[in-house]
Amino acid sequence: MELERTFVMLKPDAVQRGLIGELITRLEHCSLKVIAMKFMQISNELAQKHYSEHVGKPFYEKLVTYITSGPVVPMVLEGANAIDFVRKLVGATDPQEAAPGTIRADYAQEIGRNLIHASDSSASAEREIALFFSDSEFISYTKIDDPWVHE
Repeated sequence: MELERTFVMLKPDAVQRGLIGELITRLEHCSLKVIAMKFMQISNELAQKHYSEHVGKPFYEKLVTYITSGPVVPMVLEGANAIDFVRKLVGATDPQEAAPGTIRADYAQEIGRNLIHASDSSASAEREIALFFSDSEFISYTKIDDPWVHE
């Protein structure tokens, strides 16, 4: 089994609504392993780097303003096919289009307050992880339930 790393960030609305524990639990219950995590306030400079692919789009400024409006919880998760798996678990960007049972369908109502960010590709996961974490912040460990989850 090859493990993959992905970047996930609980946005200011998730923090303000008291959903940090609930959302991390949802991720962990799917046998994703948290290998790095922090609680932080994003600077304007970091927000601009994070959303650099959206520069020039009409919603860019709103994204930067929103993500810097309150604390966030960035994390790195590890698991089999983690990037695609997490994207499916999180659901469509617009909660109104998210499949029932996904995080956004269960907890969000509007696209601008959709609780959680998840990398959409290997390239974006690498880039986003490097923006928020240094190699020294990763913790390597074996979960006791691994043999019961993975063949």
